[in-house]
This record gives sequence, C-alpha cells and structure tokens, in this order.
Amino acid sequence: MKQAVENPLTGEYRSVFRGRGMEFDQVVKYNFGDDIRDIDWNVTARLGEPFRKKFIEERELTVLIVFEDTLSLQFGSGSRTKRAALLELASLAMMLSAANRDRVGIVHAYPGGHRLTEPVRGRGPILNAIADLIGRPTPAMADAQPVETPWKFIAHAASNHSMLLWLGDFPPRVTPPGWPVIRRRYRPIGFRVEDAWERELPAGETVTAFDPTSNRLVVLDPQSRAHREAHATWCSERDAAFAKLFPDRQSRLVVTPEESMVDALVKFFHGHMRLRR
Repeated sequence: MKQAVENPLTGEYRSVFRGRGMEFDQVVKYNFGDDIRDIDWNVTARLGEPFRKKFIEERELTVLIVFEDTLSLQFGSGSRTKRAALLELASLAMMLSAANRDRVGIVHAYPGGHRLTEPVRGRGPILNAIADLIGRPTPAMADAQPVETPWKFIAHAASNHSMLLWLGDFPPRVTPPGWPVIRRRYRPIGFRVEDAWERELPAGETVTAFDPTSNRLVVLDPQSRAHREAHATWCSERDAAFAKLFPDRQSRLVVTPEESMVDALVKFFHGHMRLRR
C-alpha cells in the first residue's frame, strides 16, 4: 500500500491540492514545458524573448480529517462494513499527506462525544495518528446518542486555505453551523461509502436486515412498490443533500466497500487534473 500511495498518487495529489505558490519570487527565462499562464508579457516584449514569473512554492498544507463515526457506518451487505472501507480511505489520504510533508489533524466524532488530534507533521507522527484512529473502538450498537461534530471549533481549527476532508455517511441533514465560513476558509472535500443495497434494493425475495440507526430489524421487499418508491425517494434526498454540501462534483467522492480505495483515489485525482487542463 505504501508503494501505491507514494508512486501513482503523490504527484497528482500535489498538483491538485497544493498547486502553484501565490507569492511572487522573480522573473526567469521561459523554458519549453513551463506554464504559459506564468509568462510576463511586459518583460517578454521589452527583452524580445519569453520570460515567466516564478512563484514561491507553497511548502506546507494542513489537512484536517473529520471522521463522523455514526452507527450507520457499521452496515455492510458484503464482505466488509462501510466503516472499514471509510477508515481505509482516511488512512490513504493521511499517508498521502505524510508523503507530501503536510500537517494532518483529526476530528473523530462518535456517539456522545468527539476526540481531537492536533495537526502533526512527519511520517512517524502521522502514522501514529492513523494507527490511533483505526484502533479506536467501534461505537456500541446500543449507544443511541447522536454524533455531534464540533463544527464551530472546526471552522477555526486550521489556517486559511487548509484542506478539510470530511468522511461520513451523509444522510439528509441540516447544513452544519458555520458551514459557509468553513467553505470560505478551507477547501472542503466529502468522501462517502455507499453499500450496494443502498444503491439498489437486493433483487429476489424479501430480506430481513438489522438497521443500526434504529437498533431494530427491518424487512426489505424488492417486490413492494411502496418500498421501491420509498428507497428511490431516500436516495434522491441523500444525493441532493450531499451535493448541496459539496456543489463542485470534483469535491465529493462516493465509493462502495468492495472497491479498491487506491483506484478510487486515482480516479478522483484524474478528474481534478482533467478539469485543470
């Protein structure tokens, strides 16, 4: 996994999330392959050959991981739960940050509370933060307390232009308090894992499943028109709520637990790069 992170992903991660530095450094001769947007046309016209502006590279990026550990993440119709897949996605994102010398902070919200990990830098501290997040206990099914993410704190937890990576289930919900401020200060990105049964009701006979959010058994009848319509309505409302939080399609990622998380991130970054070109 380490090789997969450090080879095909790190370059595109840097291009997408770091980009060019914004502080002007000096004017230098233009070489083939340089970005033509950086050409200084005044200097070029005066000297008769192309020159470009050189910027100081942004040297440090703070990545704030917000992991909403709701009971609904414990559902899984396949070989693993949504929670396990989302933890893998969070770990990959943090490993990318470590490889690119970024600072990483974590807000782990769970039923009845939350835990904060101050932003750290360096592979060792970030790997320790990953191990700590993965090792935290799975919320108990009997815990009916809501997950209250500290959004007012998050709105000022990192410097401007930091990246906010929000991982969760994203059911239809009220917009978090302070979200307009967060969108102005940070570059928010949403990662969601969607089970196959959430995308489409299982075909065939009636299925009985456990709903962790209500702590009870529910009956799914794919042949029932009422069930199909209710499911379609719920899917539509959920997608609309997710899109409202992250209007830019390239700022949200939806995967299934059975997908390769590395491949999903590669496609995600490729989408960003196509837009930039």
